[in-house]
Formats: sequence, C-alpha cells, structure tokens
Amino acid sequence: MRVLLADDERAIAITLADDLRRAGFTVESAGDGLEARTAYEAGTFDVVVTDLNMPGMSGMELLEIVKSSGDPTEVIIITGYGTIDSAVDAMRKGAFDYVLKPFNNDEILEKLRKIAEFRRLRTENEELREALGREKGLEQLIGRGPAMSRVLDRIRTIADRDARVLITGESGTGKERVARAIHDTSLRDGGPFIPLACAAIPSTLLEDEIFGHERGAFTDAKDRKAGRFERADGGTLFLDDIDDMPLETQVKLLRVIQEGEVEPLGSQEPIQVDVRIIAATKVDLAELVEDGEFREDLYYRLNVVPIDLPPLRDRVEDISLLVDHFLKREGDVEYTVPAEVMAELCAYRWPGNVRELENAIERAVALVGDDRVLTRDLLLEGALRKRKRAGGGEDGGPLVTLREVVRESEANHIRRVLKATEGHRANAAKVLGISRKNLWEKMKDYGIE
Repeated sequence: MRVLLADDERAIAITLADDLRRAGFTVESAGDGLEARTAYEAGTFDVVVTDLNMPGMSGMELLEIVKSSGDPTEVIIITGYGTIDSAVDAMRKGAFDYVLKPFNNDEILEKLRKIAEFRRLRTENEELREALGREKGLEQLIGRGPAMSRVLDRIRTIADRDARVLITGESGTGKERVARAIHDTSLRDGGPFIPLACAAIPSTLLEDEIFGHERGAFTDAKDRKAGRFERADGGTLFLDDIDDMPLETQVKLLRVIQEGEVEPLGSQEPIQVDVRIIAATKVDLAELVEDGEFREDLYYRLNVVPIDLPPLRDRVEDISLLVDHFLKREGDVEYTVPAEVMAELCAYRWPGNVRELENAIERAVALVGDDRVLTRDLLLEGALRKRKRAGGGEDGGPLVTLREVVRESEANHIRRVLKATEGHRANAAKVLGISRKNLWEKMKDYGIE
C-alpha cells in the first residue's frame, strides 16, 4: 500500500517511515499540513498517517479534505495532545483510528495491516457480489446439458465486453431471454433493456418506431417521439426477428451502427446514442444475404458474437429441469408428473420448443383439478389433437415414438372394453387380464373417466 506520512516532528517521521518501508509499504513524507495536502492532491494513497497538530494545516483539516474527496483512503490520526473529545471528533469524521504519542512503531504497522486485510475482504466481497449478480442474471436460462452449457459459457465470456451479438434459433427457443441475460450480466445492467419485435410492426411504421420523429415531421406527428435507439441510450437494444427488417431500414440501421448517432424523422441534427445492439433471427441470415434479402455489410456488423440456441429436441436432458421450473412458478401447490409421463415428454419432438412446453404446463395445471397428477393427456393434449387431425401419424401426419403409439392403442382398447362391459371395472379387468388396481391406475394415467 501507498502511505502518506505527515508529521512535523522529524525524528518520529524518519524512524516510522523507515520501519514502514522495511515492512513493504511505499511511503511519502510531508513535514507540515500544507505539504501533506499538496502531496495528497498530487498522488494516490491508500492510507494517510497524520499528526493532529501541524504548522499550516491541522491533521483534522487534512482528514476532512481526504474524506470529502470520495477516495477510499483511510486516515490514522497520531497526536501527543489527545483528548477524548478530539478522538471522538476524529472518528466521527471518518478516521480509521486514533493513536496517542509516544507509540511503538509496531502499533502503527499492525493498524496498517488491519487496513490491508479490510481492503482485501472488501474487494473480495465486491467481486463476489458482482459474480452473484451475474449468475442471477442467468437464472431464467434453465439447462445444464452440454448444449445450454455452451450458451451460458458464451454469455459469461462476453459479460464485460460491449460487442454486438447475433442470436439464432428456432421460434420458441428463448432468444429474448438470452438477450436479457446478456444485458443483465453486462456492464450495462444499470441501463435500459429495450426490446423490439421487427415482425410485429408494419414495415411502414418500423423506421418511426426505431428512430423516432420530431413534432410536425408528418401530418399526425403532434408530439415528439423518442425512438427505441434513443430510449435504449446507455443500455441494450434487442432487435428480434431482424430477418423481417426491410432493406431500406437496414441501410439506416447500418448508419447508426457506424456513426453512433440516430436521426429522428424531421430532425435537422443527429442525436448521439450509446447503445449495445443484440439481434435475433429465426432463419439463417447468411442464406438471406446470398438471396439478396439482407445486406451483407449489416450482417457482418451484427454477427460479431454469434450465439446459436439449440432446439428443445436437442436438449432432452433439460426437459425435466424446465418442467420443475415452470411448475414452481405456479405457486406453493405441488404437482406430480409420473415417471412414464416424463419419459414421454422427453420423447416428444416439441416443434414449438420451450414456449410449447411452457404452454403445455400452464394448460395442464389449469385443467388438472384437485388431483394434482399431470397425466399424459393433459400435458400432451395439443400434440395428441394435432396427431388425430393428421390421421394418427399416417399419410404425412407427425411421426411419434413407439411408446406413444403403444400407450394410445392401450388407452383406446381400455375404453372399448369398458364400453362393452358398461363401465363395470371388475369385468373389464377380467377381459383385459389385469387386476382391478392395475386397471384403475391405467385409467387414472390415461385420464379415462
């Protein structure tokens, strides 16, 4: 640590400075208060050790200057004319400690070591809080399999950088959640996160939404409107479905990236903006570039850090984690997903990805009633209905697992037998060659009344 030693008693100053240097501290000495103030304002010090009574400026005045500067510099007061009132006053004004003369130099060394340890612990705590804050920003990204681990590692790698990011992935894979996680773990987390779905806004209004307009810029422009770029100043702008952005808007976006300024419609002067851009696409932009539907120069500007989100079918190991996560959001009620049903969820292809699974959980919870057991028919109702419309998977219908075919066939046969026995479970169990308990369990699992 760097120490500023201020004392007008030369003998004390020399011996204490020598002992501090031998202990590994860097020491600069000042013979009076004014010299100490000049040295402090010209340099950077971790600790100021100052006599209370000095020519030119007192140690108390020097303490006030140090503490009013906002620097994390600690101050130790030493004096041969100490009183309880002066000690209390010094501590109240922020002194680390108060030492009476005569003192042993080892006493000052011990206090400096305490300051060093205190600073080390404070730094570690700040780093830990920062690390925890970043991990908290990743909480909404559920997954521990290899595919999602690569995504999480990439986000952690770019946390302290300001590079533009291009997220690719099928619809429903969670591109906006990844964009928000990047923002929350970055140095811009204190700034705004402004999302914009390019596909949701008509092309004629998209430019106005992105860049804004001045009052009177067109007939209905009665007030000034700040565009998304201006609103995202100091933070992150997330452009979802960038592949749906018209070519003429792409040109203007490219200029904002290059110049760092946006020009609202009807404005005579551009506005400087400090914005990190994260874009997302559900298609391969490189193919659109080849087809002339997306600007090549903009593509390379956006694709600085690529993140490819895997579809849910390629991260089967994460499905049970996602199910648990979505169920916990439903409150304190505990729901059960039987092991065989979970196996079917893992076997299903989930064309709508995580969004489809999330909707399936919400629908099942809404329909389950008091039983709290989420059956296959509840969780895969949409998939079963889709397959039924497609003719059971034949002639172009969706392909399904053998387990699904067997289960559906078994459920249909149980319904047939129950109908034939007029709902008499004992007789139905005899026909089926199973116990009444086994029949009851299967009826419950298949949702058969």
